[in-house]
Amino acid sequence: MNNQIEQFDVIVIGAGPSGSVTSAYLNKHGLKVLVLERAVFPRFVIGESLLPLSMGHWEEAGLLPDLMKQNYAIKRGARFIRNGVVLDLAFAENFTEGWTWTWQVPRAHFDKVMADTASAAGVDIRYGHEVTKVDLEADDHAVVHARCGDKTMTAQAPFIIDSSGYGGTLVSLFGLKDEPAGNDRMAMFTHVPETEEHRAGYKDPMQISFEIVETDLWFWSIPFSNGSTSLGFVGHKRHFNAIEESTTTSEAFKKMLKTQKGFGTRYDAPEFIFEPKVIRDYAHYNEKLHGKHYVLTGNCAGFLDPVFSSGVAFATNSGLLAAKLLLKQRAGEAVDWEMDYAKPVRDGATVFKTYVETWYTGDLHTIFFAPELTQSIKEQIVSVLAGYVWDKKNPFVAKHDRIVRTLAQVVRMEAGGTASAGKLDAVTAAFANGNGNGAHTPQDESKDQLTGAKA
Repeated sequence: MNNQIEQFDVIVIGAGPSGSVTSAYLNKHGLKVLVLERAVFPRFVIGESLLPLSMGHWEEAGLLPDLMKQNYAIKRGARFIRNGVVLDLAFAENFTEGWTWTWQVPRAHFDKVMADTASAAGVDIRYGHEVTKVDLEADDHAVVHARCGDKTMTAQAPFIIDSSGYGGTLVSLFGLKDEPAGNDRMAMFTHVPETEEHRAGYKDPMQISFEIVETDLWFWSIPFSNGSTSLGFVGHKRHFNAIEESTTTSEAFKKMLKTQKGFGTRYDAPEFIFEPKVIRDYAHYNEKLHGKHYVLTGNCAGFLDPVFSSGVAFATNSGLLAAKLLLKQRAGEAVDWEMDYAKPVRDGATVFKTYVETWYTGDLHTIFFAPELTQSIKEQIVSVLAGYVWDKKNPFVAKHDRIVRTLAQVVRMEAGGTASAGKLDAVTAAFANGNGNGAHTPQDESKDQLTGAKA
């Protein structure tokens, strides 16, 4: 046993996207950083579709140049399919100024490149180290105990950033209140190999695509540049009877594949790279995101849903924000972790949650596939789906809680669901102009939008 206590400026738990961005940024600004990672990289993890928002985070942390060299598949938007109808949304059609493309990546490789880049820059990353105990009693530092095989180590730092992902190390050790969403959704996914010849037989074979199989069940196809493709189903648990009826998840997944129609024969005879995995009740949020000497980032703080790929984007955003606030605090500036960190993290998640929930109710489908979806509405929605959920100039951010449901209702009110472009734009403009403020209640405002749209 090694009883020596090693000294650091900050200890980061977890070397995934949030931990890598956090540690690389702090190291870049002169801090001595220790990262303790329980797994040994490379390791498999789901969440392979990224958002443009994160590109700026990797750039600020100094990770982007090495990631650029990897030849990952470019993701310039996403394709949505419903009953044979196709909608392509491009990040270049963006209301908010920012990155207009990103990648779709095999995370085992991607995460290792990030961690290796941070390590090469000077971050001390120790794999196979499981944090077993954390002591927060001292006024000016925390003490972290970790185990690697039959060896133990102890480290000390004024601050801990927990980026350890699902379950959260500090969440578990301190019994923090981590609430499941209770929406009864689940996911089943795997990877399949695809040759260039096989892909060549289909239109836009590298396009990331999502098919709406049922209102609350969808299928993803995420092709990678390494010759493999990620496939998965996500939805309410009642759609996954095939799992109970099958002896293996491979058999169940093949049954599920028969329900999708948007990809022709592309996945008729799949060869699985690994036995399909199943995740149940994945959505959760943590009630408290910070405490004495620590802050929670990434999936440790919470996770919404695989749809629209927000997981990594929120992980990198929260990790970078935590790093910047820590630097301010170390410089002697006042930091209110609740207002400066927890509130913006929750605010962004609340906006995105609207789009997740209205996806599963079908309201967002109704808007996506409206015959006269206007360019302005498309641009504002695309900005949200690119991750820019803090841009209050975008009415689909500022009034997210009402605008999506109102627009969907307007579309449905028209005969055959063919609301005119002018009516849809009128609703959006009314929200953007702040109709309903003052003496109006939210219910009055919603009524006003519908009345104006029908006029």
